[in-house]
This record gives sequence, structure tokens and C-alpha cells, in this order.
Amino acid sequence: MKLAILTDIHGNVQALDAVLAELDRQRIDHIWSLGDMIAMGPDSNEVMARLLDRGVHMITGNHDEAVLSLLAGTGHPDSYAHTRPHHEWVARTLNPAYAEALFKLPRTIERVIEGTDVYGIHYHIPTEKQDVPITEEPFHDILEATLSNMQALYGTYEADVICFGHHHPEHMFRDDTKHYFNPGALGVARDDLARYGILEWGEAGLSIHPQAVSYDKRSFLETMERRDVPQRDVMFRLFY
Repeated sequence: MKLAILTDIHGNVQALDAVLAELDRQRIDHIWSLGDMIAMGPDSNEVMARLLDRGVHMITGNHDEAVLSLLAGTGHPDSYAHTRPHHEWVARTLNPAYAEALFKLPRTIERVIEGTDVYGIHYHIPTEKQDVPITEEPFHDILEATLSNMQALYGTYEADVICFGHHHPEHMFRDDTKHYFNPGALGVARDDLARYGILEWGEAGLSIHPQAVSYDKRSFLETMERRDVPQRDVMFRLFY
């Protein structure tokens, strides 16, 4: 049994296509996408088309929810004010069918696979904020990737494996009771690698494999320019 974990695709269809080709080669059984499928990159519609066509199990991230909040007319998070022009562009250009699909998504996913409780979330949400809208800032501030910080965020979760994203570098930690796994952002990195992870169950039990595959980053950057993506200069400087 193989479960692929994707996160933070961020509208980068070139990176997603490279990963999907690898998943086909590896004969993956199921795919989870842990939020931020859209925004930042130029191809939110194309990304959603691929994920829906593959039957990928998706949950929402902060960028997804910020765009959806604009579409619903319920505001935009104050802390994301610097991204509002970009999010407004995504909201204007997002296919209504894909927006409808995103509105239906949960914030978490949990399955018991071969006796292992696997939980997916974009990033930790404190108990008192689990049902609040994105305008009330439900997601916890990003913490440095250390075991102690992951225990502070996720230590009370009951699952055996906590999978998450939001913070773009890879995280892979383990203590006596849990695995804490973030495969790293699939669609956002300084290099030309698209990151993802594989949870695999075999005779020896569960193994977790961070993975990466190269993609055509030049084509991605050219598409950002060709589609005149708002605030792309800032994103190039900070993320790509």
C-alpha cells in the first residue's frame, strides 16, 4: 500500500505534472493534497483539473481559504493584506467549477491504513479556532522545524502519523508515539525540484520516504510573465 502526500502546489502545474508522472511510475494507491493547491503560481485552474481528474483527496490551506473568502464576499485576512491583489486576481480567474469543489473541502483528513492512524492538516489549528473562518486567522504561526516544536504543535493529536504542509521546507521527525511529516512544498522552492512524500506499508510495517523530482522551472517562470501574474516580482524574490 502506498499513499502519496502532496502539499503547497501553489498553482504550479509543471511541478505537479512531474510529480504525477513519478507517482504513476511508482504505482501509488492513493494521493492526498494537504492544502494550498491554488495561488502564487499561474495555473490554479490547471492544477485543480489534474487533481480532480485523479480523484485526489484534498483539504484546504490558507491561500485556498483566502481566495474563497473573497469569492464568498466575507473579507480577506488582515495579515495577508500584502497578497490581496494577487488573491483577487486568482478569485477573478478561477473556474467556478473549481471554486465550488474547493468550497466543499474539509480542513483535515484522517484514515486508518493497515492499522496506522494517518492524519492530514495544512498546519496546526488550535482547538478554539478549528471552526473559525480564515479572516480570524485559524492557522498557527509557523514554527522552526524542530522535533520539540512539532511536539508542541501536534503532540496531543491522537494519530500515529501527522502529515502537514504550509511551512515549505521538508520536516521529518519521530518520537516514541508519532511521526511528524511535511514533505516540503511541491510547487514553491528556490531550486527546480518538486517535493512530495510516500507513505508505504510493507512486510516490515510503515516507512516514510521524502521524494523530489526535477521539473521545467523555466517554463513555469515564463508562464508567470506571460499571464502577467500580479505581484510576481515579490514572489520571485521571496520564494523562487
